[in-house]
Amino acid sequence: MKKLNKYLLSLMVASLAFTACDEEDEILAKQEAENPIPPAFVGDPGALDFTNYVALGNSITAGLMDGALYTEGQVYSFPNLLAAQLMANGVNGGEFNQPDANSANGYSGPGADGTPGTADDLGRFELSLSQQRPVPTAGEVPTAYTGDKAALNNFGVPGMRVVDVNTPALASNPYYARFATNPGVSTVLGDALATSPSFFTYWLGNNDILGYAVGGGVNPASITSQGDFQQALTESLGGLVQSGAQGAVMTLPLFVTLPYFNAVPYNAIALDAATVTQLNAAFNGYNEALAGLVQLTNSGLVPGLNVTQADADQRSVVHVAGSNPILMNDDDLTNYSRPGGEFDILMGLGFITPQQRQALEPYGQTRFATSNDRPVLTSATVLGTPFMGNANAVIGVSWPAADQWILSAAEAQIVVGTRATYNAIIATVVAGINQQAGAEVITLVDVQPSFADIAGLDPATASFLVDPNSGNPFLQAMAVNAAAAADGELGIEVDGVNLAPDFSPNGIYSTDGIHPNPRGHAIIANVIIDALNTQKSSIIPSVDVLFLRGIIATQ
Repeated sequence: MKKLNKYLLSLMVASLAFTACDEEDEILAKQEAENPIPPAFVGDPGALDFTNYVALGNSITAGLMDGALYTEGQVYSFPNLLAAQLMANGVNGGEFNQPDANSANGYSGPGADGTPGTADDLGRFELSLSQQRPVPTAGEVPTAYTGDKAALNNFGVPGMRVVDVNTPALASNPYYARFATNPGVSTVLGDALATSPSFFTYWLGNNDILGYAVGGGVNPASITSQGDFQQALTESLGGLVQSGAQGAVMTLPLFVTLPYFNAVPYNAIALDAATVTQLNAAFNGYNEALAGLVQLTNSGLVPGLNVTQADADQRSVVHVAGSNPILMNDDDLTNYSRPGGEFDILMGLGFITPQQRQALEPYGQTRFATSNDRPVLTSATVLGTPFMGNANAVIGVSWPAADQWILSAAEAQIVVGTRATYNAIIATVVAGINQQAGAEVITLVDVQPSFADIAGLDPATASFLVDPNSGNPFLQAMAVNAAAAADGELGIEVDGVNLAPDFSPNGIYSTDGIHPNPRGHAIIANVIIDALNTQKSSIIPSVDVLFLRGIIATQ
């Protein structure tokens, strides 16, 4: 009986073991059926040939970020990220070579002595968490590229405009001179064509207006004319297509939404009550002068004088305890300090003394900034500091901030309108080339909806920034798409994570406030990939945005 019990026990154990194995096999089989192992990715180039991809563009294409061109930034450039996806199985993209800066920190400018190549040169910026601002690293002046120039694929040149892409004079730009095949003779377009490209990306036009914006609207002459823009664009894109290559051309983004124009608030001046009392007493004479000009205008005693109460209200300076707008110079205002101007009229009539007239000299075009004005990022280094060492002339407080530090509302509208015009030209030229070719040889990639989403714009604002009532059909269509993407929430959601429109640790911009960080470059690459997959029947894998780093932060 004992033996029988042992035998039965052994059968039961065996039975349970077999039953457990069967159940486990069933569970595994069910899990495999419901969650099959994905097959190896097999892409498809669609209607395109990616065997020799070249990129033409400016600093973003080159991979400049954090204010400098350095090796790691180049590695994360959107063309390099895109090229890696084009080399996926089945997509058949070729090798992608870049003119390595061979520098860990790059070069963002000279140090205190103002001489490049000295020990105090500045390199890329990093975000200091303790100081809560970007701080520079030790810089390295760019050196000549020593690799095979004939095998390059990335022809991005920081500072390059549309009108520069086909001129030998660009050799004066050190970023092109370092990899030009024959500096002073060769051109970026010619060097790119010499590689016999099969596919290209083209993102130029930003610098044709951005230089004006970054400089606070000081130099209107830096804006490329519409005629020159269209001619240069037509020549360069035509040359690329005539070589047999197909490509993708990107529209210009919404510049005024960049952190460079939004990081410093218009009301950045914080004052205590005691300081306010001193300032208001000091500006009492200035405000009385404005009131006197209004009275003289109303009296009719001075023919041609026209200073309204609205003018005086716009220019008056009265500080309050707490946050105050920046005191700024607006060169769009009539200059009351000009020879024979309004302040001279007051002195000539004996309303003010010559000494009082002299004290008014700096304030001929002064007003408080409004929410429509955009202080540039670099203004943070001067606001609240003494002008020319004068402790009584504090920039933005008692002394007007110069035009270069603030993109005024009127200047911002010039940027918005010019950029929209350029985008209309880009769309028109692309459509014309495609029509002439009898096929879509150029894919127009509109980046504006993504930038509207990132900036947290509402639909109406997004629509206006894309198309400020131009009536152009291309811009109207773009405005509809931008409005549809604008959800009014700051940042862009990627795989359930919200990435901010700034250079914070969770942002998509680098510390210079203009150029994307690696995650931002990945987003741009994916916008291009999405357009090619949709319009050219390609199957190209997306870049894993969250796998890449954001900014570099230090303590």
